[in-house]
Amino acid sequence: MDKVFKALADETRRHLLDRLHEQNGQTLAQLCERLNMARQSVTQHLAVLEAANLVSTVKRGREKLHYLNPVPLQEIQERWIDKFERPRLRMLSAVKQRAEDKMSDKPSFVYVTYIESTPEKVWQAITDPELSLQYWGHSNVSDWQVGSTWEHRRADGSAADVVGVIEESTPPRRLVFTWADPSTPDVTSKVTFDIQRYGEIVRLTVTHDDLTDEAELRAAAGGWAAVLSNMKSFLETGKPMSLPPWKAS
Repeated sequence: MDKVFKALADETRRHLLDRLHEQNGQTLAQLCERLNMARQSVTQHLAVLEAANLVSTVKRGREKLHYLNPVPLQEIQERWIDKFERPRLRMLSAVKQRAEDKMSDKPSFVYVTYIESTPEKVWQAITDPELSLQYWGHSNVSDWQVGSTWEHRRADGSAADVVGVIEESTPPRRLVFTWADPSTPDVTSKVTFDIQRYGEIVRLTVTHDDLTDEAELRAAAGGWAAVLSNMKSFLETGKPMSLPPWKAS
């Protein structure tokens, strides 16, 4: 844990972690773009973060992608924060989150993953009812035309747990739709899928805007992480991982 505290003590390294939190899986060049610092210096900072297990790397051809590893931070939270004033800290964090959301155009939640597939296959996995059922546990049903409705139907087809309206549909690159509980269809958030070719793989960015509170933000974070990990496994191996389906609240 000493390495973690040492790594976090430096402002530049904290800045690098913030950048990876906003957009995971960046190259050295991408991380250098927003830092007024030589590549060699950034490389040295990243090495300290790797040694502390706060950053992990994956080789993709000639490039090395950097990913935030939150496990050491979770260990600090469990050891030093959970014991002390956690309810009060959560309340302050929720206030801060709402204030920052109102002051900026940043999405409420962002998840980036890299998939060994094509944009066409990723689009199909999202929009095809039978395919989405295999890794999501629900069927995404719509004609996917702007202005049309969509439903996130249970496996038995008995009901939809989420409904919404298609706001943007540009196959196979971008899909935007509203997200609502059928019991309160006027209370909506917004989900955006951005699908980009990244060399020989696909970079998929999911944003979930207009979440109502911290509890919904935590639910979205956990839910999207599970669903998109399952999608990645399904597209790359033909089999989803053994994860429970995300039942949206």
